[in-house]
Amino acid sequence: MHVGVVVNPIAGMGGRVGLKGTDGKVAEAIARGATPRSPDRARRALTRLAAVAPDATVSTVADPMGESLVREAGFEPATVVDPEDEPDSDADAEPDADAEPDAETDADPSTTADHTKRAVRALREADVDIVLFVGGDGTAADVAEALSGTETPMLGVPAGVKVYSSVFAVSPEDAADVVATFTRTERREVMDIDEDDYRAGEVHPELRAVAHVPVAEDLQSSKQTGGGTVESLAEGVGDDIRERDGEGVTFVLGPGSTVGAIKAELGFEPSPIGIDVWRDGAVVVHDATEAEILAALGDENVIVVSPIGGQGFVFGRGNPQLSPAVIRECDLRIVASRAKLDAVPVLRVDTDDPDLDDELAGWVRVRVGKFETRMMKIV
Repeated sequence: MHVGVVVNPIAGMGGRVGLKGTDGKVAEAIARGATPRSPDRARRALTRLAAVAPDATVSTVADPMGESLVREAGFEPATVVDPEDEPDSDADAEPDADAEPDAETDADPSTTADHTKRAVRALREADVDIVLFVGGDGTAADVAEALSGTETPMLGVPAGVKVYSSVFAVSPEDAADVVATFTRTERREVMDIDEDDYRAGEVHPELRAVAHVPVAEDLQSSKQTGGGTVESLAEGVGDDIRERDGEGVTFVLGPGSTVGAIKAELGFEPSPIGIDVWRDGAVVVHDATEAEILAALGDENVIVVSPIGGQGFVFGRGNPQLSPAVIRECDLRIVASRAKLDAVPVLRVDTDDPDLDDELAGWVRVRVGKFETRMMKIV
């Protein structure tokens, strides 16, 4: 097995600081205090790959797009390509065996979509069996474009803010397991959205490519919009929240149309794909960042969130402001329409904290109407 590894070092940086993505916003994300997410996600996947496929051959991309992370996991790269070069250059030269990891790998924001495409073309020329990439939907589209016309499969380690496509594994560890064990591939959709529209609350996923992806159970579906009415659900949850007004309870209200209906029921204009904080009859923070949420929390806190339709993710897709630090300070209330739950067999979490993911796993009660609930399992 010859695995090509490429890491988008800036994927997901804008999430916890409230930017809903990083496209065109890297400098602003850094100014807001954002730190890279994708290197840690890559470490988890590569560490697992080293455990389940220690004899795998790995080719990768010069730092900050994978080299140090591959070496850190214990692999000696067969090829290190330079993303500044096209495949017919000397990008496939053997690396210096004595090279030291680049200390700046986790913080270098200088890569672009062009670098990703060049890197993947070079990995393709190196005859890899699969491209394992770390990023979001934009990265997936770039990888798919570079692999167009070939049958080389690709698989994503999810690290972006928006992860709509069906070319990603459920978790970094799952990605490694799939790479180590897959025996056949199928064609799957690469979806993406315009981040400026997304920040304005307009979500219109577009098909960007169809790519070859390993056949496996631990892959996520394309994001689909959940149907069904949520009016009675919003009324019931709104009543519950209003009953706590005056008690100092802080409600952290997640993104999306379902929780957006609850926000409208409370009488304010929601940030449709952002986090709003409510306490004692008023909005405390509108479109909050992780830091703003943490600063607003009190002695008693409740997160109200709805899973993503078609995927079932409660945390880890579209709401990175709800970080492990925030989640650990709050009780959890999950709400969803019946139609949304009918489309997913289980719920999922991907918080960047495997211990917290384990703590959240198990059966939970999901509010589906004014009074009705349904038991669902978080796996």
